[in-house]
Amino acid sequence: MNASAKRIFWVVVIAGALVSSLGMGIRQNFGLFLPPMTADLGLGREAFAFAMALQNILWGVFTPITGALADKYGSGKMIALGGAVYAGGLVIMANATGATDLNIGAGLFIGFGQAAAGFAVVLTAVARRVPAEKRSLALGIASAGGSFGQFYMAPVSLGLIEAIGWSTALLYIAGLAMVMVALAMALTGSSADTREGDPAQTMGQAMREAAGHKGYLYLTAGFFVCGFQISFIAVHFPAFLLDAGFTAVTGATAIALIGFFNIIGTYACGALGGRYSKKYLLSILYFLRAVLVAVFLMVPPTETAVLVFASAMGALWLGTVPLTSGLVGQIFGVRYMSTLFGVVFFSHQVGSFIGVWWGGWSFDATGSYDQVWIASIVLGLLAALLHLLISERPLRPLAQET
Repeated sequence: MNASAKRIFWVVVIAGALVSSLGMGIRQNFGLFLPPMTADLGLGREAFAFAMALQNILWGVFTPITGALADKYGSGKMIALGGAVYAGGLVIMANATGATDLNIGAGLFIGFGQAAAGFAVVLTAVARRVPAEKRSLALGIASAGGSFGQFYMAPVSLGLIEAIGWSTALLYIAGLAMVMVALAMALTGSSADTREGDPAQTMGQAMREAAGHKGYLYLTAGFFVCGFQISFIAVHFPAFLLDAGFTAVTGATAIALIGFFNIIGTYACGALGGRYSKKYLLSILYFLRAVLVAVFLMVPPTETAVLVFASAMGALWLGTVPLTSGLVGQIFGVRYMSTLFGVVFFSHQVGSFIGVWWGGWSFDATGSYDQVWIASIVLGLLAALLHLLISERPLRPLAQET
């Protein structure tokens, strides 16, 4: 790349990483708000969990729609809209008086905001603006931004909650979310700006082609498992630790460690995806997640075990994102990548909905999270197997990438 191309590369990648860091960092720490909000509002954990689950499923429902609109009208406009709506949802959360307000703010508004300014739109914007040979690395860096957000937002969120209360803390965080609107200017572009993929192919044809591709279906099923696992842990792990006798600081530290090691893991997966088979890397990730959860449940509940688990899980956390999105682009090209990855991501969010809601329901019904932990192990092993069956061969020469 020449100097101008390098400048564009880094501006786009850094902007994408920052948008991801805010969108993912804020929501990945909502679990820290669960104990104080439910106590003050007189709600059970299922009510809070349902709002988070609703957010996840609506994020998934809206993602193919916002992805298609971004493909047609440009990513920057969609990201700016998403950032503004996201901030509005946080304001509604801050003023919540019951479950309905939580469902509207945390569920509907943030669900749409994250869809419009989330991975499907941001990563496609990045993919379109960088050379194909640098794409996997760029996607890894942009995805790692979400990890960095989780890392720095954990102490920020907990510090604000303890200093000024959860309500005012959410208002301050809403101000941070508005930064996404400004960053959107660096992430412009639509499907008309790329020649990669069949220029004569319509969006409907691309969707039908993907629906008939077994690898796409396996990838979609596997991403369901990813959503189930990480969303359950993100929302319920701090409360799980409190129930086990640990402090809120331990919960925040665990979430921060997940975020920190996720930066390393996601960047590494993006870099490795440019050199090695993405499907095998994904299979290894899901297998290791299942083994890690199984070992964690078997060892005594000590602070050392918690911190080791959080660090190891962090290394495996969002590494699936650059590999999964990169595999979609590799097989089908990037012309309709927002739409195609949006559908895959919808499956991820269905998994998120079930994992988060089931966690709350299971605890209220049985007093423990055992059912969901065991399901996470079984689903991880199944996802590892499914990814081995994917054909990575590009459907047309122009879809080829490294």
